[in-house]
Amino acid sequence: MSSKWLLTWLIMGGLVLGLIVGQLLHDPDFTITQPDREHAHNQVISAFYFVGDTIFLGLLKMLVIPLIATSVIVGVTSIGDFRELGKIGSVTLVYYVVTMLIAAGIGLVLVTTMEPGKQISSEEVAKGQETYERSTGIQTNIKHRPEGVLGALHSLVKQIIPRNIVKAAAQGQALPIIFFSIILGIAITTMGERGKILSQGFSALFEAIMILVHVVIWLTPIGVFALLAWTVARIGLGVFTSAIGTYMAAVLIGLAIHAFIVLPLFCVVFARTNPFTYMHQMRQALMTAFGTDSSSATLPVTIECATENAEVSKKAAGFVLPLGSTINMDGTALYEAVAVVFLAQAYGLELPTSTLVLVAITATMAAIGAAGIPSAGLVTMVIVVDTVNSTLSGMGETNLLPIAAVGLVVGVDRILDMVRTTVNVWGDAVGAKIVDRLDKKQTATIK
Repeated sequence: MSSKWLLTWLIMGGLVLGLIVGQLLHDPDFTITQPDREHAHNQVISAFYFVGDTIFLGLLKMLVIPLIATSVIVGVTSIGDFRELGKIGSVTLVYYVVTMLIAAGIGLVLVTTMEPGKQISSEEVAKGQETYERSTGIQTNIKHRPEGVLGALHSLVKQIIPRNIVKAAAQGQALPIIFFSIILGIAITTMGERGKILSQGFSALFEAIMILVHVVIWLTPIGVFALLAWTVARIGLGVFTSAIGTYMAAVLIGLAIHAFIVLPLFCVVFARTNPFTYMHQMRQALMTAFGTDSSSATLPVTIECATENAEVSKKAAGFVLPLGSTINMDGTALYEAVAVVFLAQAYGLELPTSTLVLVAITATMAAIGAAGIPSAGLVTMVIVVDTVNSTLSGMGETNLLPIAAVGLVVGVDRILDMVRTTVNVWGDAVGAKIVDRLDKKQTATIK
C-alpha cells in the first residue's frame, strides 16, 4: 500500500473513531447524576481538545502564514506579466462571487421549501435566547460587528490593507499577508536579474515549508480523531433527531447539492476535468477540513494535494488557494442564508421575495468579509439579520428579528461548520483547477 493511501485510510479511521468515541462520551445527565464522574469526563474531553487544537492545529497554523507568503510570491513571480496577473485575478474573483451567490440561492430555495423554522416550539425559541445570553464571547464579538453590507465592505478593506505587516503576520491575519505578498511579487518581477535571485530564494523557502507540511500531515489522523471526539462529546449526534435537526438537514442537503452537483459542473465545463477523480485526488485536504473545521489551517494540506496529487501548477495553486481560504466561502454563504430565514420562520416572520434576494447578496458579502475571530460565522450572520430588519422596518413592519435569535443555532454550529468548511475547501480546489487550465491553455496558444 502506498503512503498516500495509507494516510487516507488512517485519516478516515480517525474520523470514524472520533464520531464513535465522542458519542460514547456524550452524556447530558452527568451534571445531575454523577458529579465525580463529570470531573473525569471533562478531563478526558479537555485532553482531546489539547491534542487536536493545541498540538495538531497549532502546528498547522504555525505553517500557514509563511506558506501563504511564499506561495503567493512564487505564484505571482511565476506569472511574470502584471497584465496576466490581472486576468487571473479577475477570473478568480468572478468565480468566487458567482459560486457563493449560487450557494446562497440553493440554501434559500431549500429553507423556504422545507420551512424548518415552523417546527420549532416556543420553548426552544426561549431556550435559544437563554443560550445567547450565556454566550458572552459571542455577544462581545457581535457588539464589534460591522453594520450592514457597507460595514462588511469597510471591514474587508481594513483587513486587506495592513498598517503594520509584521503585526498582521504575528496575529495570523491572512488577507493583509496576501495583499502584501502580491505587491511584493509584482515588485520582484520588475527587478530583472536581481529579481530572479529573490524569486529563486522564495521558491526554495516554499519547498522547505512544504517539507514541513509533509511531516505534519502524518499527524492528521490523530488530530482529526481528537477534534471530532471533542466536538461530538459536547453536542451528541442525537441533535439530528430533534426539531432543529430539520434545519440542519436543510443546510446539509444544500451543501451536498453544491458540492456534488454545482461545483462538479464548474469543474467539467471550465476545467475540462472529471470532478470526482479530482475530488478523490483532494481527499486528504477535504477530510482534514472536516476534522479541523478551518480552511486556513487546512491550506498546507490543500496546496500539497493540489500540486502533488492533482498536478495543479504552483502558479495557480499559490495564488488561488491562499486567497480562496480567506474569502471564498461557498458553504458559509449557504449556511448563513438558511440560518437567517430559519430564524425568521421560528419567530413567525414572513420574508418577501425581494428580501430573500437581499439575504442572498448580504450573506455572500458577509461571508467574504468574515473576520478571523471566534464565532465569526455567527457574527457575520448578524449582519444579515440587520439587513433583514432594516428591510422589514422600511416596509412598516414592527415585529423584527431579535439579535438573541442567533442563540437558537449556536449549539449545532460546530457540526455544520465542519461540513461547510469542507465545501469551502472543495470550492477553492475547483477554482484552482479552473485557473490552472485557463492559464495552461493561454500559454499553449501563445506558443
